[in-house]
Amino acid sequence: MEGDGALPRHGFGGAPLGNLFEPVSDEQALATVEAAWQSGVRLYDTAPHYGLGLSERRLGAALAGRSGYILSTKVGRLLVPAPSQGRRDDQGFDVSADLVRKWDFTGDGVRRSLEESLARLALPAIDIALIHDPDDHVDQAIAQAYPALAELRAEGVVKAIGVGMNQWQAPLRFVQETGIDVVMLAGRYTLLDQSGLPLLEACAERGVRVLAAGVFNSGLLATHEPSGTYDYQPAPTPLVEKARRIARTCERHGVTLPQAAMAFPLRHPAVATIVLGARAPQEVTANAALWSSPVPDALWAELAEEGLLPETR
Repeated sequence: MEGDGALPRHGFGGAPLGNLFEPVSDEQALATVEAAWQSGVRLYDTAPHYGLGLSERRLGAALAGRSGYILSTKVGRLLVPAPSQGRRDDQGFDVSADLVRKWDFTGDGVRRSLEESLARLALPAIDIALIHDPDDHVDQAIAQAYPALAELRAEGVVKAIGVGMNQWQAPLRFVQETGIDVVMLAGRYTLLDQSGLPLLEACAERGVRVLAAGVFNSGLLATHEPSGTYDYQPAPTPLVEKARRIARTCERHGVTLPQAAMAFPLRHPAVATIVLGARAPQEVTANAALWSSPVPDALWAELAEEGLLPETR
């Protein structure tokens, strides 16, 4: 990572490059990363899970020859040949299932995963390695995956290690029981869900930096008129109504709902970066225009007064 250990405020999430929900061409994937680069984005995140390695291959190709960026990928799922051919992936990515994911949080599995990721990325090193979604394997991940990553960090193979999850309770155990550097928390510290606050407080106390992903809660906060999904399911009516109330308050301060959704997590001192996925260049440039526009403190104060957010820090 950067010499002083700092992380950039805005990062690029590579799941859409793995054909999340719908296909993206190679040319569009390259153009999307180029747009992120031109927008000043210097942190890029991917994982073997995203499109059965497709995201890693595309991101590595797009970053080839560049320097001065931070790259993270993940461990916990090995990709192994599929027993039968001709199927499509059944985990949300529009790719051929010529490989299958195999959970592996052993030390050997961690090392093998990183080796295979580097091969797909066609890059000599990564900066951050995250234990990915160990929801049903927390004890093993703490006992085996973490020590392996700590050794790789000591060897200089990676510069920082951590965990990436859609919940806050298990990452809190990692913060309390291990020496991780980073947590990627998806969807649990947003305008609509601040349940991850205990984790963020622990991270702030221990100097663990947080990468906040899923700031739109999968779509409900992505447009000024809230609609669509919340955590990848149809949005419940009460949450849609709450998001609409937040949007109306934002209007009074000249702010859009997605602009506020991007700015909110960064107000917590533990949050170093927000990570935004994108599948097209215009999405990147639209996001960059929003994050570069300031959000007045008066908005947060009014949202707190209306009971739409907890009291601001």
